[in-house]
Amino acid sequence: MNRSEAEIVREYGPFPGVSRVNGVTFDGKSVWLAAEDKLHALDPETGQTVRAIEAAAEAGTAFDGRFLYQIGKDQIHKIDPSTGAVVSSVPAPGEGWAAGMAWAEGFLWIGDYKGRKIYVVEPDTGKVLREIEASRFVTGVTWMDGELWHGSLEEDESDLRRIDPSSGEVLEVVTMPEGIYVSGLESNGKDTFFCGGAGTGKLRAVRRPNRTKAAT
Repeated sequence: MNRSEAEIVREYGPFPGVSRVNGVTFDGKSVWLAAEDKLHALDPETGQTVRAIEAAAEAGTAFDGRFLYQIGKDQIHKIDPSTGAVVSSVPAPGEGWAAGMAWAEGFLWIGDYKGRKIYVVEPDTGKVLREIEASRFVTGVTWMDGELWHGSLEEDESDLRRIDPSSGEVLEVVTMPEGIYVSGLESNGKDTFFCGGAGTGKLRAVRRPNRTKAAT
């Protein structure tokens, strides 16, 4: 298993009106931050928030190429980002502990913080199709270049973990610096993770590790 230290390449925020980052997604242009009662769109080049839409933004966020998906309490809301309107809603798994969400292969991949699981969910019905066991509390979920990653936090330590989507086996660990936690996780699909900074209200860009240099 590869292990490495996180290389933080940029820190964004804190931002006006954002006291805590609960979820993160990327639409190819803007990084969306879920913060309590709003989704804030961030320009990752300038580091400025450019707009916000009202939403119950209490946990994970995802983007399917057209719509945003946002966890609010025990619901997953499908949102039109152009208008902010909720198009539909389905039940969220995890008994109120849903944390982290990604879109891949036509499904929602949703973390269960307390249950240490990732659910594969049918987006139109909320039906759980499969469960993947995780070894630590899950705080965010993303796919990068065909790889499933999740953020974790346990015993005051946070990291990013690449896991086998079939078995849940941990394949790689990227350790965050002491005192820096991950709440919400997304990638640009190529070489950078966007990590929510929990109660700091910040967002951090972390470089995908160079595996030729990572310790094994």
